[in-house]
Amino acid sequence: MYAIDAAGSSRPEDRGLAVRNGAILISGAGIAGPTLAYWLARGGFVPTVVEHADAQRSSGSPVDVRGPAVEVAERMGVMPRLREAGTHVRTLSFLSARGQRTGRINMAALRRAAASREVELPRGDLAAALYGASRDDVEFVFGDSIATLHPDRGGVDVTFCRSAPRRFEAVIGADGLHSAVRRLAFGPEADYVRHMGLYVATMPLDDFAVDPHDVLMYNTPGKAISVHPASGRTLAAFIFRHPQVAGFDYRDTAQHKRLLAKVYAGGGWRTPELLNRVAATEDLYFDSVSQVRLDRWSRGRVALLGDAASCVSLFGEGSSLAMAGAATLAGALADSPAGYQAAFGAYEARHRVLVEPRQRGVARAAALIVPATRGGIAIRNLATRLWPVAAAAQWVRGLGDRGRAAT
Repeated sequence: MYAIDAAGSSRPEDRGLAVRNGAILISGAGIAGPTLAYWLARGGFVPTVVEHADAQRSSGSPVDVRGPAVEVAERMGVMPRLREAGTHVRTLSFLSARGQRTGRINMAALRRAAASREVELPRGDLAAALYGASRDDVEFVFGDSIATLHPDRGGVDVTFCRSAPRRFEAVIGADGLHSAVRRLAFGPEADYVRHMGLYVATMPLDDFAVDPHDVLMYNTPGKAISVHPASGRTLAAFIFRHPQVAGFDYRDTAQHKRLLAKVYAGGGWRTPELLNRVAATEDLYFDSVSQVRLDRWSRGRVALLGDAASCVSLFGEGSSLAMAGAATLAGALADSPAGYQAAFGAYEARHRVLVEPRQRGVARAAALIVPATRGGIAIRNLATRLWPVAAAAQWVRGLGDRGRAAT
């Protein structure tokens, strides 16, 4: 394993790796970062990945690897591992307040109708597979983060919160919706992050018996609760429409629990039980459903990737787009190993073609997962019962990630 913590360091030169091109720093060891590092190392670059957490997250909501990301995973040799970790979901069932099924989408039939090679698996398993594929040839620094960036015409001087300062030829921010690299190089988050009128929370559920093949979803106007069997560890998700909360802090778990208790008070089905679990859990993810919009994804020798550049929200295939974008960026850099700005421009021009349609589809996806009215819920449920598979496939697959869980 080629991974270090912030107290130590190790140079690729010391391991006999050829240093044909420049050293590149990547912030973020989630999905985009390890994928980019893998392809950069194979292009002769010397990538370093810095991650503020002490280790990779082992938890995470189910995500899809689909479209161009399937080819990326196959070329990396990780697709067999992804399929082994895949969930066994076949259906998505909509429930009434009494727990009766009011609608159903046959996900397995949709995949067959579309001849899809996609796989759904927990986000933590996807991240672990990508890390495993890249770690032997990449320097990973866990438990540290970037403090300052000082770019010039020849590179970027970087200071860290714990490690000694270093210089890189380029810096890539693959550090998510709340990207520190974007803030340091482009400006305040508020200038680029747009609240989409929804919030999402997820938490694991222990001792919560469910059908391993069926995702359950309960709706009231503007609110949804889903229970996903995942791969042996059941996950609950709360998705609700709400104006931007004044003073919202994505790190304030106590605030999140209060908001969930208020929004979902009086709900039917198993809402009271799930709210009790929210109050007791120590593993709650909560954030705004947001989009990131920038006129350009690079500035000098600093560029953005994945959600940091173009978060497409809960409904937009974020993991798949992150993998595809990482491969595109690595390919552009390999084509122009010394011309960073030209490479960044080529990457952006190619990848925006995939991103922009997904960003435009958020309203349609929200209408399926979180209908705003009782009439909208009834129409959605009726449609899922009456439509033939081919028509349902055309509609549902156009919605992106279908909101099964947060990315």
